[in-house]
Amino acid sequence: MEIIIGSIPPLPPQNRKPPPTAGPVINAQLLHVRPPRKGIAGPSGRERRSRSANDPRAGRVLTIMVLDGSQLPPDIDSGGYDVSIRLIRR
Repeated sequence: MEIIIGSIPPLPPQNRKPPPTAGPVINAQLLHVRPPRKGIAGPSGRERRSRSANDPRAGRVLTIMVLDGSQLPPDIDSGGYDVSIRLIRR
């Protein structure tokens, strides 16, 4: 048995990231669906993309158009957002 006087248990690590908040529902239209990239090289034999990207084999690339762009956050280009989609059949 161990008795320690005057000590508190260590605090758990603090998450500095703010908790995710659900934004408004933004309507969009699905324009195109294509398979993921396969890493095709151009005529010179080099990869045409400037940075390497490994798309998952089972992934699909969706092109969507947001019907009202004013609903998007102004810093959408920062990449600091996760996107969730819900598909509804017409």
